[in-house]
Amino acid sequence: MRRYMPLLPPMPMYPVSYPVQQPQPQSQQQQHQSAYPQTPMYMPPPMPPIPPMPATPEEELAFLEEYKKLLEEDLKDLQEELKSVTERIKELKAMLGKK
Repeated sequence: MRRYMPLLPPMPMYPVSYPVQQPQPQSQQQQHQSAYPQTPMYMPPPMPPIPPMPATPEEELAFLEEYKKLLEEDLKDLQEELKSVTERIKELKAMLGKK
């Protein structure tokens, strides 16, 4: 799992809806009807809180050192995953080549 400080939140995605003509009510009362049907919106998952920007060079240094450690851990995990995927590809190619 990657840990990072996002720069911008993801853009919400909304479903496309088109106006639907609905029959007019028979009564004399005018009821307010929306021209668009009510459809649920996609709401992105809540984002982790963004830490405040460091106020001093010492705070920034500590923040960057911690962030570097997290990135190095993620890199190590990704390298291990890549290695296992590469090995599996070799196995599958060998298996398919023997047929």
